[in-house]
Amino acid sequence: MHAGSQPTQQASSPGVFQAIRSALFYLFQLLTVAPFSLLCLVWAPLPLHWRYRLTILWPRLMIWGAKVLCGVRWEVRGWENLPDQPVVLLSKHQSTWETMFFIAHMPRELVFVFKRELLRLPFFGWGIGLLKMISIDRSQGRDAFEQVVTQGTRKLEEGRWPILFPEGTRTSPGEQGRYKSGGARLAVRAGVPVVPIAVNSGDCWPRGRMLHPGLVTVSIGVPIATTGKTPDGVTREVEAWIETEMRRLSPARYSEPWSPATSAAAIRRERASRAIESSN
Repeated sequence: MHAGSQPTQQASSPGVFQAIRSALFYLFQLLTVAPFSLLCLVWAPLPLHWRYRLTILWPRLMIWGAKVLCGVRWEVRGWENLPDQPVVLLSKHQSTWETMFFIAHMPRELVFVFKRELLRLPFFGWGIGLLKMISIDRSQGRDAFEQVVTQGTRKLEEGRWPILFPEGTRTSPGEQGRYKSGGARLAVRAGVPVVPIAVNSGDCWPRGRMLHPGLVTVSIGVPIATTGKTPDGVTREVEAWIETEMRRLSPARYSEPWSPATSAAAIRRERASRAIESSN
């Protein structure tokens, strides 16, 4: 009986060890976010470029902390695909990891689109408020998109890159949400290309769970021209590239190649899941 229980104890040890590592990482986050937020207020009078460079030290520190404390390594494929011109970045979204990585490591300043209510949050709201990103009032309905276009076009003219997640929210590894055309609409209206990005961060940093050691791969695609195209057409090109690339990055997570049929099936599953959640 005693001998039979030994493998179970050995198997559980890595899980316990990783839980401790994850707890240390989250403690590291907690202990550093408040001081950095206060520092954001200290350097608030500085020009935007310097505020940005100083503020992104915290997400850069978090990417480093995830690597050192939890074994979350990373690599980038396709750096050469980032052009030296205005573009809109459209990325897969599986984890908190990429929101920190992109702002910390992209060669140009990024601007996220976020709900205006987030500006009221202590610490986090202070930081994003000082970085002059794209805040929208969702109560305005369709007019909210015009806020994105107006602010996004101005950011592009300033040399900054808007980044959006076409699926709108985080998806679990191997899953796909409905690709929305907001980012493509901004790019078409502004007359700039879009750059698709695939990332498999959910394998190492799942939503609401402990971190796992492993390699996160960020794959940057060739820019997709928007001239003469519709936002829906551009969105379909982005979806096809990202979902096909995701199957190269994490083949074990997918049972079949991407096609418009698999996309439609994923959308049906997403709608069914939301219907179940709303009925509970």
